[in-house]
Amino acid sequence: MSIQQINPQEAKWWDLGACRGLDASIFYPDDEAEAQAAKTVCDDCAVKTACLDHALSFREKSGVWGGATERDRRRILRHRRRPA
Repeated sequence: MSIQQINPQEAKWWDLGACRGLDASIFYPDDEAEAQAAKTVCDDCAVKTACLDHALSFREKSGVWGGATERDRRRILRHRRRPA
């Protein structure tokens, strides 16, 4: 199904991702250096924020989500827990 065939009322954020149709292996790199390819895909993605929010909410343990690696997401979560 191409993105043009998705009914906007039925679409979920993941249906609209720039990653849709790409080889998922690029989003599960072996190290931080290899993550750059996935982060580049995420840079201009229309649903980047929703993807990152999902990964943070569900504590995704691996992969690049919303342009953030597991290490990036741990850093974000630590920052959010700090008292204001």
